[in-house]
Amino acid sequence: MLKKIGLIPRLIICIILGTLLGLWGWYPIMAVLATFNQLFGQLLNFVIPLIILSFIVVGIADIGKGAGKMLGGLVSYAYFLTVLAGFLGYFIIDIFQPLVVEIGSAVHVDDPIAPVEPLINLVVAPVMPVMTALVFAFIIGVFMVNLGENNSIEKGARQFQDIIKQTIAKVVIPWLPVHIAGIFARIAFQGQAAVVLGTFVRVFIVIILLHWAFIFVQYFIAGGLYKISPFKLLKPMLGSYLTALGTQSSAATMPVNLVNVKRMGVEERAANFAVPLGTTINLPGSMMSIVACAVAVMFMFDMPVSAAIVAPFMFAAALTMVAAPGVPGGAIMAAVGVLQLSLGFDETQIALMIALYIAQDSFGTAVNVTSDGAMTLYLNRIMGNKTLDYKG
Repeated sequence: MLKKIGLIPRLIICIILGTLLGLWGWYPIMAVLATFNQLFGQLLNFVIPLIILSFIVVGIADIGKGAGKMLGGLVSYAYFLTVLAGFLGYFIIDIFQPLVVEIGSAVHVDDPIAPVEPLINLVVAPVMPVMTALVFAFIIGVFMVNLGENNSIEKGARQFQDIIKQTIAKVVIPWLPVHIAGIFARIAFQGQAAVVLGTFVRVFIVIILLHWAFIFVQYFIAGGLYKISPFKLLKPMLGSYLTALGTQSSAATMPVNLVNVKRMGVEERAANFAVPLGTTINLPGSMMSIVACAVAVMFMFDMPVSAAIVAPFMFAAALTMVAAPGVPGGAIMAAVGVLQLSLGFDETQIALMIALYIAQDSFGTAVNVTSDGAMTLYLNRIMGNKTLDYKG
């Protein structure tokens, strides 16, 4: 029955349930939740390097098989847009921090008022550190391209990726809300539930408003290229936006998006090339949300926050977005390793970060999909088309 409920409703239910259990504060229940969190946290730490290794290797191989300057241009554009979106996410939370996030509002694991010991302490060491997985993935991916089509290493890499995909889809994502319930139970047990939940709501609202502004600016620029109203261009894209809200998947929305992009009047070969590619490489909405949520969590835990600290994370996370697994919450799962490596997030911070992100994941996906339409408009103009055969 629970499996039929979407990820976001499950997340909300588990946050509420965890908060209520934490307010109740019955120690045996808290100990069981702490035990689950400890075991799930070990599983997550074990899987993260494997996610990075499997998805980046195949992602690099797929990009390397493309041909021509058009591919390189779109990849460069998507990376630049993704990094830019990350900086916007950083600056919006930094600027509005006094209104959105109370510094030091979250509790730390080592706070003396409520350490609940798990019943079992099981340590599962990851196969390799996160940085090792990143370097190893780039070495294999870059040089695997030179081995030619369908070589044995590539076949093995794709099969390994399928295994990790199933692990994420059938183990990590389904049990993630329970893990977050345990984190919120501990937060409520320590008396900080109201502050943390209030921060969640405010950050959510700020991110959604930033999403809409980001979409409008892209289409305002595109409209200027064709001397057409941005609202007119956005009209056929509304169907793509709403579909992405429902599916939480750029891949699942892609057929609908392809039809709607063509309704804007772009040349068919531009749409057929840019939209499927954008589904894989163009994730500015996800990046904007991840960075905004990460900065909010850093403020909550009174961590040092500056552009110099966050920038290395953004540049590295933008690379992981290219290979993010195509499941709800896949982008944040691909970025968890970089959060640990670049920003030093611990288990509690990762869990809060995931909860914040997944709560608005469908909106980030909708930005990704709509941005693919804007990217196609730019490509269509570069191909020499000065007007659109608008079909509205």
